[in-house]
Amino acid sequence: MSALLVTPAAQRTTTRLEQVTPEAYRAFLAGSGLGPSFLQLPSWASVKDGWRHQLLGWGTGDGPLTGGALVLLRPFPGTRKYFAYLPEGPVADWSDPAIDGWLTPLLRHLRAAGAFAVRIGPSPAFRRWNAATLKAHTGPGRRLADVLADEVDPLGTAVAERLRARGWRRCGGDSTGDSDGADAQPRHVYQVPLAGRTTDDLWSGLNQEWRRNVRRARTCGVEVVVGSAADLPEFHRLLRITEERDGFRLGRSLAYYERQYAVLNAEEPGRMRLYLARHEGETLAAHTMVTAGRRVWYQTGASADHRREVRPSNALQWRMMLDAHAAGADVYDMRGIPSTLDPDDRAHGLLRWKLGTGGQAVETLGEWETPLDGTTNHTLYRAFQAYMARR
Repeated sequence: MSALLVTPAAQRTTTRLEQVTPEAYRAFLAGSGLGPSFLQLPSWASVKDGWRHQLLGWGTGDGPLTGGALVLLRPFPGTRKYFAYLPEGPVADWSDPAIDGWLTPLLRHLRAAGAFAVRIGPSPAFRRWNAATLKAHTGPGRRLADVLADEVDPLGTAVAERLRARGWRRCGGDSTGDSDGADAQPRHVYQVPLAGRTTDDLWSGLNQEWRRNVRRARTCGVEVVVGSAADLPEFHRLLRITEERDGFRLGRSLAYYERQYAVLNAEEPGRMRLYLARHEGETLAAHTMVTAGRRVWYQTGASADHRREVRPSNALQWRMMLDAHAAGADVYDMRGIPSTLDPDDRAHGLLRWKLGTGGQAVETLGEWETPLDGTTNHTLYRAFQAYMARR
């Protein structure tokens, strides 16, 4: 399916938008230089059970693709309509001020495909805080939004303004404050820059506690190895222990992780790795890592309740960071963090642990939604919002 759609007259250009093959889409991602998220890889569609999907690409004239998107389509019960979701996508040049040239054709295509609403996750960052800044501002009742950022990305600010002007709604509200839980993907993430740094630089970037814990794990004989699909049941067992201990529930089955491991590595061997920390023959911690292009993500971590004093999780993260650096990654993304800076808040422990790596807390633009044209679509969108508010 393809369509030639005319963008606003002032631009006088024609956008070619079409469904593309996985091979063509992968070739675009590899050559785009846009640094896509692993959630926009073709294989991710096979991870998501219960969703249909489309791979879309666009460009001008007969030229190469200049943008693309993995679109997940969730059926709305009792209708032939879909909620369209582009996790951490689309993959596009967000610095182009004329975003209508590709965004308008995308929305028209999705409406024709039966979507009643669309949620996207623009890639530009919004604000960044250095670890030292957040440590200095930790205190009762404090949150990230209370702290002046070390960096404000002008591109992120511009993209937010452009989307808002076109009627998009920022999930969790149209403010720059906290929105924990409003987005399907974490709005606040923690990233360790790797580009241009030596391993000595990475080591010195760790705080004293982290360096001490990595040394302790080594002294105690903790062994870090790369596991295989056969080790996923042990990882999942530890994950259930971690969920119960830390008071959260991912709700993902062992079959989910087995499917994820199989399809990501079928697309590119080594794309998803499972790291295990063993001590005296027992696996005490297990973390997963995903690679796409020059970006690496620490995705999910799990650990046992006992023998935590040998610091298996610190050993795992240090090994994973070193492997990401050796592979030529530009950034090691530790994924979601809470927005609380209150040391008495239970969730703050995760942020404190990641701060020890010496990276940066990053507020992304978050996720944005819009209903598509038509009375029925707007009605379904209001029903969808009401359903989400009750969850």
